[in-house]
Amino acid sequence: MTSPNDRLRDSWRDERRRLQRQIGDLQQRFDDIVAAAELTSTDDEHDPEGATIAYERAQVWALLQHARTALAAIEGSLESVDAGEVPDCAVCHGAIDTERLLALPGIRTCIDCARRGHRLP
Repeated sequence: MTSPNDRLRDSWRDERRRLQRQIGDLQQRFDDIVAAAELTSTDDEHDPEGATIAYERAQVWALLQHARTALAAIEGSLESVDAGEVPDCAVCHGAIDTERLLALPGIRTCIDCARRGHRLP
């Protein structure tokens, strides 16, 4: 039978690989947008074809930063589980259900604290 830590480790490693691929794809997309902007007119604010280059660049940058933050959370969780620790709730310091940790990698609150509306800074 697989232990909860083994299940978490396997799931989080899969999520880490997915996020690493996503970050690579988003970084390439961001670089492509920046390169394309250098080759076009700088007045894209009145482009009749839709979104501006600045908007697209900002959108991809935000997605890239979100993915990097998620990856850092996963890596922190993996370090904990590799050290034999299961992450506990950052609010009440109680256990976080394994199924919750599997569904929401990097989560830092138990379901009870989340229901009470506790938010982390």
